[in-house]
Amino acid sequence: MKHEILVVDDERSMRRVLHTMLEKQGHQIHTAQDGLEAVSLLAQHPISVLITDIKMPHMDGMALLDHTLTHHPSLPVILITAHGTVDSAVVALKKGAFDYITKPFDMNEMQQVVEKALHTRELNFKNFQPAPEEVGRYDIIGRSRQMMEIYDMISKVADSPSNVLITGESGTGKELIARALHQNSSLCEKPYIAINCAAIPQQLMESELFGYEKGAFTGATTSKAGRFELADGGTLFLDEIGEIPVEMQVKLLRVLQYGDFERVGGIHTMRVNVRLIAATNQDLQEKIKEGSFREDLYYRLNVVPIRLPPLRERRSDIPLLVEHFVERFNKRLKKETEGVTPEALTCLQEYDWPGNIRELENVIERTTLFANGPRITLQDLPEEILQREKNSDVYIPPAINYDMSMSLPEMWKQQKERLEREMIARALEQTQGNVTKAAEKLGISRKSMQKKMKDLGLREKDNA
Repeated sequence: MKHEILVVDDERSMRRVLHTMLEKQGHQIHTAQDGLEAVSLLAQHPISVLITDIKMPHMDGMALLDHTLTHHPSLPVILITAHGTVDSAVVALKKGAFDYITKPFDMNEMQQVVEKALHTRELNFKNFQPAPEEVGRYDIIGRSRQMMEIYDMISKVADSPSNVLITGESGTGKELIARALHQNSSLCEKPYIAINCAAIPQQLMESELFGYEKGAFTGATTSKAGRFELADGGTLFLDEIGEIPVEMQVKLLRVLQYGDFERVGGIHTMRVNVRLIAATNQDLQEKIKEGSFREDLYYRLNVVPIRLPPLRERRSDIPLLVEHFVERFNKRLKKETEGVTPEALTCLQEYDWPGNIRELENVIERTTLFANGPRITLQDLPEEILQREKNSDVYIPPAINYDMSMSLPEMWKQQKERLEREMIARALEQTQGNVTKAAEKLGISRKSMQKKMKDLGLREKDNA
């Protein structure tokens, strides 16, 4: 995929070298000689990665970073620094920069960092700032019962030093929860360092987490701090924790137990005080059974578990999300879409959203761009959403045959029991008889599910 990359440096030769190198990788390159010119280019082009020198006239790299964090928060920023400005680069990383490279740098190293930044941008859920009237709490869109329970959990554990494990399907917004935990704790003024483990090649995982000393391996021309050092005193968020290789899990466990480690190629033990938040879309208990995830590490991470529900379990939040995305894409695409018709909104609420909020965001962007009328209609929606009735997971009740000899209360009771029995049976069928998962699918507690099954004469499987 072709990405647009912005290179900012006051040295013409450096701009030329990076332009040639990155263009050979198949990317479209824009260049600027200082931060002011870069700000203008950021407003004109959909930049995927920003590479900037720190020391420049007019507007330096640190000021450009501040502008980017405010106006383009999901854009990865890579800093180029001389030896004398490494401390500034470390400060920038703690602010939110993606990474830094020290001059003179190895071309392969630059290519790896850029590809890592692009991959991280694709994997991470885009952080957005909703309008106050759309939110529940913590700048997160949603007022459903499930989200209210999560807000309550955040309020209880945000200021705790305990490790947190956030689970949920891809695209549900796990990083938003991690940021809310950090921002509402006493560590909010301390570093918040995030790393997507799925974006890091396995051979580089150790040096990313723990740093390395000069000469530790080919290309290590200087020493470099790892993410644990950068997060010292603050919060470290490890997204996609299930992607960490087993041999690295041992070293991670030691840091969590004792708070110390050595850089790659180093002999000096370093101590850190870090609050760890991890997230995964995988079933770690299944990975434990397979032998690809350590059980002791799981229990060390899973002190406070937070399960983020998929969008299909919080359908009442879809109108809020749709309204927010329409407003956002109106501004970005210079459109004047007034919203969504009731029929289209009903269709969006009935769809199961396997890609969750990320998929909904993409659909609203596409329909806002191509909608012909003032509002998004059924005809504007993608075919896969219009064909939702073909999805076996969507329950469509059969037609009701009324017995007019019965009184209205009797008829209502009979039809209610019939509908409950069929919906529970369908939910159990879809979850292979797992009562807990079937209850979650129906939005009721396991206890209520078991009572209804007993009342309706449905047997619970022994292994459920």
